[in-house]
Amino acid sequence: MSRYIATRAIRGANAIVAEADGLLNKAIAEKGGDFPVAFPNTAYYLPVMYGMLGAEVSTLGQIEPILEHAKNLLHPLPDEQLWTPYLGETLDCGMSTLLAAEAIEAIRFVYGEQPEPYPGLELAGATSFTSPDNGGGPAADGHLNGPIDDIQLRSWGIQLVDGRMPGFAAIIGAAHSNKAAVAIIRELQKRNILTFLTGNVNGRSIIDQLVEEGVEIGYDTYIVPFGRDTISAIYAAGFATRSALTFGGMKGGQWREILLYNKFRVFAFGLALGEVDDLKYATAAGVLSYGFPVIADTIIPEILPTGVTRYEHVISMPWNEIEGKTEEEKAAKLVQKCIEVRGVKIQITEVPIPVPYGSAFEGEVVRRADMRVEFGGKNSRAFEYLLMADKDEVEDGKIELIGPGFEEIEEGGYMNMGIVVEVAGRKMEKDFEPVLERQIHYFVNGASGIQHIGQRDIAWIRISKTAVEKGLTLKHFGDILYARFHGDFGTIVDKVQVKIITEPDLYAEWLEKARAAYDERNVRIGAMTDESVEEFYSCTLCQSFAPDHVCVVSPQRLGLCGAYNWLDCKASFQINPTGPNQPIRKGQCLDPVKGYFVGVNDYAKSGSHGSVEMVAMYSIMENPMTACGCFECIMMVIPEANGFMIVSREDTSMTPAGMTFSTLAGMAGGGLQTPGVMGIGKFYIISPKFIPADGGFKRVVWMSSIFKEQMAEQLKQVAEREGDPDLIDKIADERICTDVEGLLKHLQEKGHPALTMESLL
Repeated sequence: MSRYIATRAIRGANAIVAEADGLLNKAIAEKGGDFPVAFPNTAYYLPVMYGMLGAEVSTLGQIEPILEHAKNLLHPLPDEQLWTPYLGETLDCGMSTLLAAEAIEAIRFVYGEQPEPYPGLELAGATSFTSPDNGGGPAADGHLNGPIDDIQLRSWGIQLVDGRMPGFAAIIGAAHSNKAAVAIIRELQKRNILTFLTGNVNGRSIIDQLVEEGVEIGYDTYIVPFGRDTISAIYAAGFATRSALTFGGMKGGQWREILLYNKFRVFAFGLALGEVDDLKYATAAGVLSYGFPVIADTIIPEILPTGVTRYEHVISMPWNEIEGKTEEEKAAKLVQKCIEVRGVKIQITEVPIPVPYGSAFEGEVVRRADMRVEFGGKNSRAFEYLLMADKDEVEDGKIELIGPGFEEIEEGGYMNMGIVVEVAGRKMEKDFEPVLERQIHYFVNGASGIQHIGQRDIAWIRISKTAVEKGLTLKHFGDILYARFHGDFGTIVDKVQVKIITEPDLYAEWLEKARAAYDERNVRIGAMTDESVEEFYSCTLCQSFAPDHVCVVSPQRLGLCGAYNWLDCKASFQINPTGPNQPIRKGQCLDPVKGYFVGVNDYAKSGSHGSVEMVAMYSIMENPMTACGCFECIMMVIPEANGFMIVSREDTSMTPAGMTFSTLAGMAGGGLQTPGVMGIGKFYIISPKFIPADGGFKRVVWMSSIFKEQMAEQLKQVAEREGDPDLIDKIADERICTDVEGLLKHLQEKGHPALTMESLL
């Protein structure tokens, strides 16, 4: 490797470790060694320190041995006469850089930095942090989003494992121009790559460039601004570390396993834009340790041999030397090079519409001020209906707009619209209709400038002015659906035709047909039981992240992520017979109450590579199902209350177990089988097969209030089914209590049945 790179990285590492040491000494002198430190809403303490060293850092004083370790990793600048092209010393200094950077970021929180909207990001959900203490405290102008919280990490989990989000890019610096910055980001979004933004060049960051160009930044658009200084890149390393801890079942201190996990399972890369200084070289050395290559758009020495990374380590691709007449052409080639060097597997369906298209736009919000037209919502109604038809009745590729377009509607106006998709195929089945219909939300939402919320007859769609200016029309909805249904469901769908209906009489006619179909489906799916089928289905999507985890999905127990039910898995198997969803013959039922089946046990043992011997489908206390980390909620026994609590991943409050969701998730995830703790999909709560071996729904003594609000009607029906109509009122939530004492008091006052049931232990 180049002695130049080693010199710059080692010099940068020595400087940042010295800076961290000085800040820590100052903080301890002013705050005391017992002053608490933590990253908000994360379960793994300071994640790089915890992952690499097993250090459970919770106070300022506990950072001191970490920095001593970082100092021991440092090396002197390479001697011109004695230096050999060895990467080890540079990697050591890279890791010391990450440890020092995490210490500095932790100290920033100690100094009471408060959230304050970053100019231009107020509407994007991003947060900046500025310190009220500018007289000696750490510089705070670079501290924006802060760490990704565990709730968001897990909500991205299913996208990371099923390939919709193939990897992430950590961008440091500023692009050649504002236009180049936008072009690079759009290329990454088109490929659904999560992007973290950090750093600056001469005080100017790519974050500034995107804000100036009106690019929406935030979790929903896959663009996360960590900070305007290089130190904030530590959050990308923390995200990678937590991915291994969360989905891979790794423990703190398993540094080798964590780094190898990232090398082979987390497809990430660093993209250095603009001048690369000593600290950026040192940070890049730390990134390399994870197996992530670094690509620069300036002239820097390259490290081409493979080893620590899968392919080349460092690539130089100077912007001015990239072939292309436009910034967009140059950006496409730069991003493509990044993908090639990291080996990112991209899934793209070409959609012939005049706006950018990709999963990164699924969370895009079209605000009223930017809206050209609206369908659904308060002032109109929109519905979507997919039905199976005979092959002779479907003309493949036929897209009709029946009724007026929105061209005559005043800007910001609204109208009724129905989307009717008719499909035909030799392998298509009527049971697949709701599975495919649910995809309309994802497919339409992938277009930049379209906001889609809801489904069935409560869809709510907005189109932005910008999208219309680029030529987007209602007929393009049909183009999207035609391309995506063929691309994603081609093995069961042979023909697709789409009707976009705005003509009032026909709209009303089709809405009535759709509602009748919705009712029929509810009855058909609701009537299915575990006893009515001979096969359950496996789901191993998450094994790309949690190698020993296996989901077993039955009609009355959906996947723990909430995204896959039995019909979904059945459709997936039909679409891809060698894919992640395989039929499991139930075989002999050994215990109908606990849910032991010979076939399920056999599959659990083989699918988990021998780590799980048995699975009780209907129990949490005995051989519960494992989880990867993507679960919608966590169940845990509360022994004092003789019952269970259920915590939503959207709930950041303390629980009666003395832990938040983030901390609990470390116990429930990673493919581990832990009696008394289990990750589940939220709709399993209302299933008749909800832990009957442990007492069923009457054992629930505490649950996040969001469930009571979102599932009010379903929970009411469950309470009536259990013979206790007032049961929901007897169940506590975080608004009532967050400790055991308060919980017991509430349960006794309300007369909760769990208090008189047989002891769980």
